[in-house]
Amino acid sequence: MADEVADAVARAHRDEWVRVFAATARMTRDFDLAEECAQDAYVQALQHWRVSGVPDRPGAWLTTTARNRARDELRRRTRLAQRLPELVVDETATAQPDADAFDDDRLRLVFTCCHPALSREAQIALTLRVVCGLSTAEVARALLVSETTMAARITRAKKKIALARIAYRVPAPDRLGERLGAVLDVVYLIFTTGHTAPVAERLVRRDLVDRALGLARLLHSLMPTESEVAALLALMLLIDARAGTRVSDSGQLALLAEQDRTRWDGRVIAEGIGLLVSALQQRPPTRYAVEAAIAAVHAEAPSWEQTDWDEIVGLYDLLDERWPSPVVALNRAVAVGLRDGPQAGLDALAPLAADPVLARYAYLSAARADFLRQSCRWTEAAAAYREALEQTDNEVERTFLAERLEETVRRGSR
Repeated sequence: MADEVADAVARAHRDEWVRVFAATARMTRDFDLAEECAQDAYVQALQHWRVSGVPDRPGAWLTTTARNRARDELRRRTRLAQRLPELVVDETATAQPDADAFDDDRLRLVFTCCHPALSREAQIALTLRVVCGLSTAEVARALLVSETTMAARITRAKKKIALARIAYRVPAPDRLGERLGAVLDVVYLIFTTGHTAPVAERLVRRDLVDRALGLARLLHSLMPTESEVAALLALMLLIDARAGTRVSDSGQLALLAEQDRTRWDGRVIAEGIGLLVSALQQRPPTRYAVEAAIAAVHAEAPSWEQTDWDEIVGLYDLLDERWPSPVVALNRAVAVGLRDGPQAGLDALAPLAADPVLARYAYLSAARADFLRQSCRWTEAAAAYREALEQTDNEVERTFLAERLEETVRRGSR
């Protein structure tokens, strides 16, 4: 029974965190207090559900518990009289929560976290922490910084929201543009964090992927003529269309070259291509449109061997020219190696080793390891695989890297 309750609470955290936090934040207008009360609700659930059983609607139970805890705390702080009109309205609005109210809460949270008064780094970190419920350690790994740095960044962002009295709402339509870039970056980072979970036993956190897709669809419905929104949704759909083939039936990681393309979701690919075509009609192309075009090349290639690597390298060249980043440089280097051979890939990767952002990035070490393995440089490849293993906390990826390391060591000892 205890294990069943613990599993139910963990599942409710994945599925319901944003609902619980958002409803509580709407009451308190205080992110720290809302987070404290939401976390307390989950602690109480572990205790109460073992006695009373898991409720039919765990999210509603947790939301009510968190809001009750918040109300008590507001009363204790002698603010209840000032907040009472808001509490009455909120109680009426959430007495029968529906999908529309939940969508509004998610948007309010994201746009509040992405207020222009906050730095872009703080916007992204805060959204991952409070909208997605990731731990500080998980956020730090996703953003390639230390946990100490990330904790300080999140704390400063919360304090700034409180001190600046940043409104908890979606901006008016004529003010959406000033926050759109940050919001799209955050939504995509939520998606990529779910697509390959930084710290997890499974490769994918489906709850985060679905949450990001839901937010992107919501933004697209809100801003249907905004090409960058359409491009981001296209990018995520084209990547997610391959979700069912990324892990084998036995739980092993399957690289793109090994995936059964007949099992890719053609309907999702068609939707993504349609959105991309629409986004590309506006010139010049946006960053997410170029990234979606890369995903489209993969999605439309009949096989790995027939992938148009010239096109992919050219698109990465465009990204590197207009929107340079260490990760773009890494992906371009890998594409060069896949087009021109492992030594060309190693040559393209070599300058990136000195980049401090990539120093803790497992995919740089893994890419080097794979090109070295293809070059039969077994000792160097084994060292690179060990380095990648030290930087990886996803168990599916760790298993894959460990197997490659074992194979490399075995072949090198012959």
